[in-house]
Amino acid sequence: MKVPSRAIRTAMIHARPVCNVLRTLVLIVSSALAQTGNDRIAPIVSALRNQEYRNALNLLAPALQEFPGNAQLWTMQGVAFSRLGQKTDALASLQRALKISPDYVPALQEAVQLEFDAGDAAAVPLLQRLLRLQPNHPTTHGMLAVLEYRRGNCDSAVSHFEKAGSLFDKEVDALHGYATCLVRLKQLEKAAAVFERVLSLHPENRPERKILAAIQVVIHQPQKALSTLAPLLEAHPDSGTLELAASAYEDAGDTDRAVDALRQAILLDPNNIHLYLDFASISAAHQSFQVGINVVNDGIGLQPGAPQLYFARGVLAIQLGRYESAQADFEKAYELDPNQSLSAAAQSLAAADANDLDRAFATVQAKLARKPNDPVLLYIQADVLTQMGLEPGTQDFRKAMQSAKRAVALQPRLGPAHAVLAKLYLQDRQYQAAVDQCRKALEIDPKDQTSLYRLIQALRKTGSGAEIPGLLQQLAQLRQQATIEERRNSRFKLVEGDTGLPPSQPSEP
Repeated sequence: MKVPSRAIRTAMIHARPVCNVLRTLVLIVSSALAQTGNDRIAPIVSALRNQEYRNALNLLAPALQEFPGNAQLWTMQGVAFSRLGQKTDALASLQRALKISPDYVPALQEAVQLEFDAGDAAAVPLLQRLLRLQPNHPTTHGMLAVLEYRRGNCDSAVSHFEKAGSLFDKEVDALHGYATCLVRLKQLEKAAAVFERVLSLHPENRPERKILAAIQVVIHQPQKALSTLAPLLEAHPDSGTLELAASAYEDAGDTDRAVDALRQAILLDPNNIHLYLDFASISAAHQSFQVGINVVNDGIGLQPGAPQLYFARGVLAIQLGRYESAQADFEKAYELDPNQSLSAAAQSLAAADANDLDRAFATVQAKLARKPNDPVLLYIQADVLTQMGLEPGTQDFRKAMQSAKRAVALQPRLGPAHAVLAKLYLQDRQYQAAVDQCRKALEIDPKDQTSLYRLIQALRKTGSGAEIPGLLQQLAQLRQQATIEERRNSRFKLVEGDTGLPPSQPSEP
């Protein structure tokens, strides 16, 4: 991943005095004189000062032959090579100096600058060594902050951004990286304060203004969010700006304006399903269920393949006591999104194989060959098989059933395994067994929407309908909570977007 160029340039500009030739010479000349004599060192110093780097190298060669254990001379050679653009030779000389004297600060500083200029993570251990020698050096902290930001190590990056003091106070890209890491660490109030500084530097920056407003919405500062959005709302707001404003208006208790903003956003972006979901959420909160249904109907008319809209309409229908209609909508939603049961583990496995289920199945079989009694692998095998549209009675269906049964026998508290076993029982028309497995899955995870939906399906098949209205209400509540969480996560995606950061927790190979 590429570090924002301005952040790198800023850190380098502040770091330049560290590796400036004259300053480097001041640091190394005294000890070099003691070991080599003024008559030998003075011409080298003069050549470097006058930027006569080839001459300096010619003078250094015999000096190093005579004094090969002199770290200062190796450092001066590294400086000369560096100024000539010979980075490999420069690093080799500096590494030789550090081998002789591991804590020699001028060599460390010059090597750090070379590695940092290249954006190389090899600078990190050198910077850490410098910090041990100079614990309060803001430039060292600043360079580490940029590199750790680039690597996605936000815990470390934030610590170094804070210790860099005022180094980046007027640098938008660096401050953006700092704030983004704060968001990743859920330190949202601090992140908002940093983004406010960013916006004060560039008030015309529309993306930063929307990002700040998104954070303010998440941390329930609606009036601040509306103030942040005001210049955008007064101009020609896009649907995203209006959507943020609607959330802020609703949080501030101004529902009429929230509704107006959403209606305007829908007119601008009628295919954006999130706008209809937001409208449905406001309608549910104010018991305007039919109004919400009418708007979601418009969304379904434009996006008939969006399962979220059917879920939303089903939730609203339940509030009106239209249980049959709600069940039909939930059934349609699950029909449109057949991967509802696919667990996080199975999704990860499938994604690693480019969503090729045959390949994912082969992968899990290979893992099972080494660990045949691993309950999680057995569960994933069953879950992946169910995504292939198996028919009851086939060999693969029996294999899936056997894998799921073994998984729950080996690890009874593995909720997703009970869920996939319930799905298989439903397909095999063993409805009471499906009911039992759904209940076990829900005991382990009461928020498992898929198992709750399958429990409703299985109970209908067994003729036990007394529980169904209450279960539908429960499903509606879970769906509403999930929708709120999904929208909250979308705010984070807005904040984290276009930052150049890799995932904060890279997946293992």
